[in-house]
Formats: sequence, structure tokens, C-alpha cells
Amino acid sequence: MPIARVKRLRRGGFALRIPPPERDVLAAVPPMLRSLLVGGDAGDPAMRRLFPSAFLDDEAAAAEFDSVVRDDLLEQRLAAVDTMERTLQAERLSEDELVAWLAAVNDLRLVLGVRLALTEESTPEDFAGDPETDRAYGLYGYLSYLEEDVVRALSSE
Repeated sequence: MPIARVKRLRRGGFALRIPPPERDVLAAVPPMLRSLLVGGDAGDPAMRRLFPSAFLDDEAAAAEFDSVVRDDLLEQRLAAVDTMERTLQAERLSEDELVAWLAAVNDLRLVLGVRLALTEESTPEDFAGDPETDRAYGLYGYLSYLEEDVVRALSSE
């Protein structure tokens, strides 16, 4: 079984045991998310996945709801991105910092899932052949593994 990348510490907080090459890969996450969140087109399927409509059958109600909550959601997402970026080289995180990591990792997973058109039936072979798609699928897989580690650590006692 692989070594957990995130582990709850007895004295409080969480140890980040992420090797330098993996941290180098993760360093791309905050700028990618920030760019999409700040400059993304509202019609982009990835943006719609990050900011889903509360009312699928009522456009006016959806627009009203969006006008009330979107800025707060955007602010929360950007704060999570900033926290992840600021603590990327840390060896120890607080629970709040780790929850921010979870949010940022999950957001990028959602974006990659949309971009790759992932389904429950998708397999690695579906993305082989094109280096860029293969890398994106590899990143999705790694982020899924990391997200599972973060959730396990947050759930542990």
C-alpha cells in the first residue's frame, strides 16, 4: 500500500509527505484554477460545473440566485487556491489549510473531468495516444488519489 501523502498528527495539524516532484506538479494547480476562475467564460462547461445552476428549469430564478451567491462562491474558491499556493512547500498544515487544499484539488478534478469528458466507464486507454490528453488524465488520477488521502486524513482521529 502506498504511503499516505497526508497524515493527521497527534499534536494537531496534518503532515504533508508529498515528494518534491509531486509538489512540482501540484504547483501548477493554483495558477490554472485562478486563471479559469478569474478569466473564465460563464458559458464554459467547466465553469458551469464549478458554478452549477440552482434552478435548471427556471432561467430567471437561476440568474437571480447566481447574482446573490456567485461572488461569495468565487471568493471562497480563490481563497482556497491562495491557501494551497501559499502552503505548497509546507510540511505541516492546519485543518483549515487542508480543507482549502481539498477544495482546490476537487475543483481542478471537476475541471479536468469536464475537459476530458470523463464518465464512470472511462478507462486509461480512452486517453492514450494523445500526449496532452494522457497527461491531463494522469493528473486527474493523481489528484483523485491525493483527494482520497486528504479525506482519509480529515476523517481520522
